[in-house]
Amino acid sequence: MAAMAAALRGPAGCFRWQTRALAGGVRGAAGQRDYDLLVIGGGSGGLACAKEAAQLGSKVAVVDYVDPSPRGTRWGLGGTCVNVGCIPKKLMHQAALLGGLIRDARHYGWEVAQPVPHDWRKMAEAVQNHVKSLNWGHRVQLQDRKVKYFNIKASFVNEHTVCGIAKGGKETLLSADHIVIATGGRPRYPTHIEGALEYGITSDDIFWLKESPGKTLVVGASYVALECAGFLTGIGLDTTVLMRSIPLRGFDQQMSSLVTEHMESHGTRFLRGCILSRVRRLSDGQLQVTWEDQASGKEDTGAFDTVLWAIGRVPQTRSLNLEKAGVDTNPDSQKILVDAREATSVPHIYAIGDVAEGRPELTPTAIMAGKLLAQRLFGGSSDLMDYDNVPTTVFTPLEYGCVGLSEEEAVARHGQEHVEMVCLREPPQLVLGLHFLGPNAGEVTQGFALGIKCRASYAQVMRTVGIHPTCSEEVVKVRISKRSGLDPTVTGC
Repeated sequence: MAAMAAALRGPAGCFRWQTRALAGGVRGAAGQRDYDLLVIGGGSGGLACAKEAAQLGSKVAVVDYVDPSPRGTRWGLGGTCVNVGCIPKKLMHQAALLGGLIRDARHYGWEVAQPVPHDWRKMAEAVQNHVKSLNWGHRVQLQDRKVKYFNIKASFVNEHTVCGIAKGGKETLLSADHIVIATGGRPRYPTHIEGALEYGITSDDIFWLKESPGKTLVVGASYVALECAGFLTGIGLDTTVLMRSIPLRGFDQQMSSLVTEHMESHGTRFLRGCILSRVRRLSDGQLQVTWEDQASGKEDTGAFDTVLWAIGRVPQTRSLNLEKAGVDTNPDSQKILVDAREATSVPHIYAIGDVAEGRPELTPTAIMAGKLLAQRLFGGSSDLMDYDNVPTTVFTPLEYGCVGLSEEEAVARHGQEHVEMVCLREPPQLVLGLHFLGPNAGEVTQGFALGIKCRASYAQVMRTVGIHPTCSEEVVKVRISKRSGLDPTVTGC
């Protein structure tokens, strides 16, 4: 009997409802499920889907729960972007840019006493208060649209039913005709490294620190690693990046090299081709980090106040009991397999955002995919999300914006002899990708992304009149290619 009870309970609990839930979901007296749509995950994509569905007259619920990081950091409604991603990252990036502007001000005649100290506590408090205001705003928006919100950790009981466990242990069973999984991802920890969990932090923690992280080692070569290292250096902290391989894998590598070169010239140190092996706490409170240089095989150590892991992210699928619903995942990535309609292996269960296989891990794509999904389900639409030519920006000290193919991808797809300046060489010289490194790269790239989405040709870009003097006009002045061998340095208007 005890063994049978344990088997029925499962990892998530909900024992007392299990027998009637097995019949295909909880139904009311009229035979209806609790909701038309249940969204698991209160991040950007999930909230966008839920609000759009509610606007279209559907009965909608959102379940969301944040497991604390190993350090104990937790946050409110809104997902990664609002709480530990785009928003706090951009604010701290802006803080670093302001520091640079203050240092440059004296060249424009401003008498600013140097050096100008930075107060981490004051910045962090302002950033955290802003994030909390966004958390509250999301709650209000759901309430205004009559979307029911549950702060519970959900897992599937069957293909129409989920069980949610609240912080205090209370269990709630919910059923829906359609279910959307939008649980996103969390930072990856190198659990095989001694001291990684005990002493390291991630992007889940850095934005919620009350005190300055001090001398910091950022481990990784991802955009998260370089963005964090960039703003830490920019506000005056001693920062080192330890990377095993190439920076910004998947991005254009010429641009990636320029990003790291600029960072290095402005004070960020790089340890390239190194593998970290252990982290230990010293008697003075600092962290002793040991790594190996792959080229020489030599071991080296350094002392830091903070070690920040930025080595990738893992999808939040393991605790969902997807097998109970019959939802298939990629066994390697653990991401959910979806089709062009965002549908999983179970037709009425969908996945959007970072948790779905083959999708860009970008907030705006999750938002648009969520809205379009809701419109297909409840608004009679047939429009699908187009994942081609999605623009993005890496907010390193010198920002890098891009849309379309990298040079490496263009060459691999079309052949070296058919590509020039990430355009096809044959008329009408279709633009395959655009890559911009400079101030306000996101603002520049956003506008040109529309042109590329509309299949702009190189000739059309060259016929576009630039706004002078601006950074973005450089795009419409690009006339020197690598193949020409000419010097591209700008010498005048």
